[in-house]
Amino acid sequence: MNGVAADRWLEATSARAGDSPLHSEQIASWREAGWALVSGIFDAALINALRHAAAERFPAPGTAAAGETADFGSDLVFPSNIPELNALTLHPRLLSAVASLLDRPISDLRLSQSDLWPKYGRKEKSAGALDNMDQRIHVDYPNHTLAHPAEWHRPEAVEMIVYLSDVDECGGPTAVVPREGADDPAYRWPIVDSPGIADLDYVNDKAQAEAYFATERPALADWRARLYERERYVAFKPGDVLFYRHDTWHRGTPMKSDTLRLVQNITFRRADCEWISTLHVGWAWKAYRRNKFLERLIAGSSLEQRAVLGFPQPDSDYWTDATIAAVEARHGVFGMDMTPYREALAARRP
Repeated sequence: MNGVAADRWLEATSARAGDSPLHSEQIASWREAGWALVSGIFDAALINALRHAAAERFPAPGTAAAGETADFGSDLVFPSNIPELNALTLHPRLLSAVASLLDRPISDLRLSQSDLWPKYGRKEKSAGALDNMDQRIHVDYPNHTLAHPAEWHRPEAVEMIVYLSDVDECGGPTAVVPREGADDPAYRWPIVDSPGIADLDYVNDKAQAEAYFATERPALADWRARLYERERYVAFKPGDVLFYRHDTWHRGTPMKSDTLRLVQNITFRRADCEWISTLHVGWAWKAYRRNKFLERLIAGSSLEQRAVLGFPQPDSDYWTDATIAAVEARHGVFGMDMTPYREALAARRP
């Protein structure tokens, strides 16, 4: 594929059936090497429905409109009026997978990102230093946290890319630098040797970023060159999930011309890591829509699905007779069952 040596590709391994989809080897790969590529988390029907619904929202590849469409982000963010986007975001098997990676119960997770991005294959770069066609190698944490990721053995969040396209058709494999043990020089501490961090200029285009380092930080340029030498490439198929981290070195690579790649980017953090920001406008901002899709989503979700959105759990001090009645007045019309909250409140009373 794409002239890349066979041993440079990262192939997906299959998820387990049932409620706990990740094998111990997949969990260990994410915790130790910074990545795990997994197939079979979602059923094919959901992936196909989402990819078709999303494709209808974006211009066809090769058109003038496609050339004017930004590669970064879109208006397809959670919660969405595309029900499949919401279903994928809160899918019980996905939540279980994230919980196993962070070794936390699902109720201790919080959603901080879920958006669907298009990326078009172009013949020429068009955005100068900010061009997204062939990215510089980087880590994602500056856009996600106000601080710096904790030490490697204390992961705070799980990032993931859910691929809705096929690398054989569109190219553009994500490149990843797997971590090789605690003393790996590629993962020296602190992780700050990337454009845009501290006093370094933000440059996205690979060629211009590395030219900048060659001029401004020659020793750093040599070190970064070794990152590219070690990168491996994700051989993705529709429905595959790349689980990675805020401190994993990675980048986007060029796509085939006149093609469209669709991915859904999702991040869950630990509930206690409040310094990790929510990338979008808060979920409640989508209330008041005429079809009441957010209110229906809340009413129909499980306790764990509500928890990852920040909704108070039954044992929260938020719940009193008054607040239970008030929430029921808001969401009860859509079928929300308040029994778990009433039972938990009764159990706390003397």
